[in-house]
Amino acid sequence: MKKKFSLLMAVLMLAMLLAGCGGDKGGSAPADTSAPADTSAPADSGDSAVAEDTNTVAVGAVVIARDDVPEEDIYAFTSAIFENIEAITEQHAKGGELDLDFASSVTSVPYHPGAAKYFSEKGKEVASVKDGAGSGDSKSLTFGTGGESGTYYAFGGVLSNFVSNSTSVSVTAITSGGSKENIENLAAGDVQLGFVQSDVMSYAYNGERLFDAKVENFSVVAALYMEQVQIVTTNPDIKSVADLAGKSVSIGDRGSGVWFNAVDVLSAYDIDPDTGISPVYLGFADSTENLKDKKIDAAFVVAGAPTTSIVDLATSGPVYLVSLDEEHTNALLEVSPYYSAYTIPAGTY
Repeated sequence: MKKKFSLLMAVLMLAMLLAGCGGDKGGSAPADTSAPADTSAPADSGDSAVAEDTNTVAVGAVVIARDDVPEEDIYAFTSAIFENIEAITEQHAKGGELDLDFASSVTSVPYHPGAAKYFSEKGKEVASVKDGAGSGDSKSLTFGTGGESGTYYAFGGVLSNFVSNSTSVSVTAITSGGSKENIENLAAGDVQLGFVQSDVMSYAYNGERLFDAKVENFSVVAALYMEQVQIVTTNPDIKSVADLAGKSVSIGDRGSGVWFNAVDVLSAYDIDPDTGISPVYLGFADSTENLKDKKIDAAFVVAGAPTTSIVDLATSGPVYLVSLDEEHTNALLEVSPYYSAYTIPAGTY
């Protein structure tokens, strides 16, 4: 009897084992049938910012200097950069965008005599040269750049190291709050060089928008590259600026250069930045962290692409850049001529 019972139990256990194995195989069928859903990752990647060109607007990224920086120091700084573009490009991709024609093209603010001298030697005459500038005493130069996650700081560090290592001029790049703060620090004598957006530079020199009074104790060293107005999102349903209506959108610190850029773009689409969206006032790094955590729907980032913070965001999942259409771009350029139309190529992120 015991033998029969043991035999029966063995048969039952074998049957249960086989049933379990059959369940795994049977369970794999639903897994296979759900495979098309798994292909959403490549599909998202295909629709992300890397997949197509993005049409937007841009401003220039310009290096400015205090007027009292000696002419020979700014000449050394400028020549070291533009005589070694290839070596600089090996250290940072933005070096590949350096161009003498663009560098000498600024018309809204006069050039520092040291920079103008170098460009003149290269056959590039600038629009105007600052009278009386370039006569101060030589000393180590501090270069105000931007936040650690932005292009200003990364590229500014490369330029500073290169100039320091190849000339007698010592340049140290430091982090900052960006264009407006760099101009304020430069005016106060806390820095001698600074990265600025071309529009913010114009505001300062004319005493408008961001500035209650004119700031005129600086001059242009060189325009280095274009900074794109990048509207970043992780939501594939946001396909145009119009889709930002009612969404939570980071538009930079209130009163910052990015804030004015966001206001300009949103206004071109008749979106009030205070009531047409749910505005959030964050810098680059905080914007991308909030996008990553799904706390906001989109963010304005004004910096040379590729921008470190967006590159980092793209490693955590698909990101998308929102294009401006031609009609609204033309309307924006008509009222704000310091912008230029710009296309961010597919594959940038």
